[in-house]
Amino acid sequence: MDFRLSDEQTMMVETARQVGADFGLDYWRELDERGAYPSAMWAAICQAGLCGVALPEAHGGAGLGMIEMALVIEALAASGAGSTVAQLFMLNPIFGGVAVSKYGTDAMRRALLPGLCKGAVQFCMALTEPDAGTNSLEVKTFARADGNGWRLNGRKIWISAVPAAQKMLVVARTKKREEVARKTDGISLFLIDVARDGLTHQAIAKLGTRCVPASNVYFDDVKVEGDELIGTLDGGWRQLLDVLNTERIVTTAGLVGTVELALRLAVEYANERRVFADKPISSYQGLQFPLAQAHAEAACARVMNYKAATQCDQGLDYGSEANMGKLIAAQACADATERAMQAMGGMGYAKDMHVERLWRDCRLFRFAPISEEMILNYIAQHDLGMARSY
Repeated sequence: MDFRLSDEQTMMVETARQVGADFGLDYWRELDERGAYPSAMWAAICQAGLCGVALPEAHGGAGLGMIEMALVIEALAASGAGSTVAQLFMLNPIFGGVAVSKYGTDAMRRALLPGLCKGAVQFCMALTEPDAGTNSLEVKTFARADGNGWRLNGRKIWISAVPAAQKMLVVARTKKREEVARKTDGISLFLIDVARDGLTHQAIAKLGTRCVPASNVYFDDVKVEGDELIGTLDGGWRQLLDVLNTERIVTTAGLVGTVELALRLAVEYANERRVFADKPISSYQGLQFPLAQAHAEAACARVMNYKAATQCDQGLDYGSEANMGKLIAAQACADATERAMQAMGGMGYAKDMHVERLWRDCRLFRFAPISEEMILNYIAQHDLGMARSY
């Protein structure tokens, strides 16, 4: 295995770090205080050609892969954005890009992918429901046949960036649960306009990731056209999994970059701070050991994520690697941000020091886009051969 970056990959990382530095910590702090979407930074990311690194060249992308996307996100997160920047990639090159490039029609690809790469079109995905949660097979949002299309009714919750998006990937049943032999059957994906009669949304107040709003979404007899189906009618479950597994890779990259950022802020502070002796507090093992532990864990998560991304690019199974990388990265990031705050003492609690935002934002990823407990269930069943527990 060769862990050296190619010249092209190195250039991409350097470009991403420069874009991140052009905005920096103060930009994100100000947006967090206002709960404002990072439109300017996303435009700069797209202008630099970083949004479409894994999308087809024929439609404005770079034609590379998930490994390049992971490298870019890590660098952006480490340069000041933190884990929230990964959500921008989930929304667009994943929910929009993977869905359209792999399962959309040629007309969809031509119409949407160039705009996605340029930042002119943004996406969101409506999957989670109040009564289903992690158990996505129990979604009740239903699309009934209506002429050449469908009529969509139901409710979704915790849907990210609805106000910023023009297109929404909707997961719905087209056959009810009791009508199918297998619970994975009867699920379909649709790509519809956010601005459409019968589609309404309401913001949810939340602790962190305040730059990317979350909403309740309501479908009241929303018209879906026949050409808005993504993939296979009634057979969308496996196609949805392709989208969700790549989402894990993106999440992990953002978390690993956040660990790097949090540790840098903590070490810079600790190297300057002197309290009881004429030496920096960074010389105290009580501060060193937790930060070193988080660094080691994040390094392992990074390598596992690179393996997942590489296997994804090679067309190999990568579910276990993607899940394990995300599990360890989320735990390492929680520890790194918590211990960075502790190393700074009272100053770590101040918004001016930035770590409290990183701490709030990364807490989401202990249970999203998949919880630690469900990852452990997956590992026990698929990797260890243990009985299904749920």
